[in-house]
Amino acid sequence: MLEAFFNNAELQIMLVGAMVGTASSLVGTFLVLRGNSMLSDAISHSIVFGIVVVWLLTHHQSGPVQLIGAALTGLLTVFLTELLASTRRMKQDAAIGLVFPALFSIGVLLLNVYANDVHIDTHTVLLGEIGFVWLDTVEVLGYHVPQAVVSMTIMLTLNLIFVGAFFKELKLSTFDPALAKALGFAPGVLFYALLMLTSSTAVAAFDAVGAVLFIAFAIVPPAAAYLLTDRVWLMLALGTLISTAASVSGYYIAVQWDVSIGGMMAVMTGVFLLLAFIAGPRYGIISQRLRRHRARGLAAG
Repeated sequence: MLEAFFNNAELQIMLVGAMVGTASSLVGTFLVLRGNSMLSDAISHSIVFGIVVVWLLTHHQSGPVQLIGAALTGLLTVFLTELLASTRRMKQDAAIGLVFPALFSIGVLLLNVYANDVHIDTHTVLLGEIGFVWLDTVEVLGYHVPQAVVSMTIMLTLNLIFVGAFFKELKLSTFDPALAKALGFAPGVLFYALLMLTSSTAVAAFDAVGAVLFIAFAIVPPAAAYLLTDRVWLMLALGTLISTAASVSGYYIAVQWDVSIGGMMAVMTGVFLLLAFIAGPRYGIISQRLRRHRARGLAAG
């Protein structure tokens, strides 16, 4: 039964999409709540620099070393961003706009100069190809399992453990960092740990789905969930459901229309965000208009 499951290309593609979406939305939820959504974009692009540097030093294209290199690059991105923002001569979004293009461009230059004959390219990093994840397999307990499933299982487990173990601390440091610091929760350490997991999730996902789909999963499902609820735990659950629904529906629509699978998955996250924006029970356009209409009726009466 398991062998048939792992040999089913359709199920493996949708499984990888759902796992990437869930792992990304777990960390992305807290970035959205902090107002740092663009950091996921910055990190996903700047890790090209870390990947190339690690390859130049170790000649490893994947594995724990690459995860560590990507995580450190993500921290470097945030450190440089905050360093520029601390000068008070520019806002944080402007600092992000300066730092990640610089690191990304340096990574691309190093890639073209020193690693032009290696199977690492900007197209793979940015776009990936989720439709082929079932071809790259490793043997696990006698079964040939897609490499992307193995790597994303590890990252999803790490993200779940981190969010589950530090849920209260993450919530408090997100909404009231001063109180969290006063209570000894070290919000700065939690934030950097969150960014390290974000970087690691990005590099684990990029070979299968690319940075663009990772960004979509890290930002859009949590943003859609934010329009549906004010509870953080429910926001995490809804983000997972939206990511899974976008992966499944995106796959079938892409096959039906003969278009990019990863691209359609990203489009479907936007569709669910639009639905939440229009028909959300509290913040949706329809519900807000109905409340205003009832308020005018009561005032008139």
